[in-house]
Amino acid sequence: MPDTLVGILLAAGRGTRFDATGQRNKLLQPLENGEEVAVVAARNLLAALPTVLAVVPPRSDRLAANLAEAGCEVTVCEHAVDGMAASLVHALSCKPVARGWVIALADMPFVRPSTVTALAAAVEEGAGIAAPVIGGRRGNPVAFGRMHIDELMQLRGDEGARRLLKVHPVTQVPVDDPGILRDIDTPADLRIPD
Repeated sequence: MPDTLVGILLAAGRGTRFDATGQRNKLLQPLENGEEVAVVAARNLLAALPTVLAVVPPRSDRLAANLAEAGCEVTVCEHAVDGMAASLVHALSCKPVARGWVIALADMPFVRPSTVTALAAAVEEGAGIAAPVIGGRRGNPVAFGRMHIDELMQLRGDEGARRLLKVHPVTQVPVDDPGILRDIDTPADLRIPD
């Protein structure tokens, strides 16, 4: 039985709300501290987990190189255009042997490493699904135990794993981390919170 959890960083979305023209990849934009959105998200995941697999779309050499330099293993999802589920299934097929997976979004750079650690601990303690909660609101990332691999591998479309959270018990992990609710959707979101 594998004894580690693997981080999966989903970095293959199109980000059309950030720039409808597709000229500016939001994941490559600098935050106020000068570091790129996806690199900060990757570092926060890597601070809590020994292995992080980043999923990038085709023709994203700069993003792939920057995530590899940050310490991620990087894989290209040729079918990323099919939606978030395609990227997730691709990642799981690359890392099927794990105790579980913490699935994070590359456009959420403000999630604290302590949140990832708490989610991993919940899965280690037997939770099938663990999600962070602040002020009664559930956020990301979400951790899945090994028992859900078959259902995760069947996901399709752009919903990701949200459906599983509706049909299975979810262990809520209280955190003091507003970053679980904050993603980068528009250029104004690049400001680092106080």
